[in-house]
Amino acid sequence: MITILQRVREARVEVAGEVVGQIGPGLLALVCAERGDTEAEADRLLAKLLKLRIFSDEAGKMNRSVQDIGGGLLLVSQFTLAADTTTGNRPGFSQAAAPEDGRRLFDYFVAQARAAHPVVQTGRFATEMQVYLVNDGPVTIPLRIAPVIQK
Repeated sequence: MITILQRVREARVEVAGEVVGQIGPGLLALVCAERGDTEAEADRLLAKLLKLRIFSDEAGKMNRSVQDIGGGLLLVSQFTLAADTTTGNRPGFSQAAAPEDGRRLFDYFVAQARAAHPVVQTGRFATEMQVYLVNDGPVTIPLRIAPVIQK
């Protein structure tokens, strides 16, 4: 699974002019399931996301997690993170999970996030969305959780 995390002062997602998800300080996470991903990768990604220390402490050092500060999570599905741009000028998306698998894993990820964290909002899967954010820092962190290969 892939995510782009953005530390935000505030963020929101709109669909057709309607706000469908909104947070104050916290993390905006653009989330993509890739072919072969399972719930295990979703669990590892969520654990990393919740514990990643990218918020400042009293000394201004990145030493606090979103859980430490009680910040919000805004989770937005984005299959385009799996873009392959190695050839030509049009990205290919063959590494993205099939839509039904992507939806299942994103829904699982959201459910697990809601069970583990008090403030979780989302966009709408497979919908044209407008995402608005005030990036804090700016701090933008890519995370990729690869499948564990069983021997």
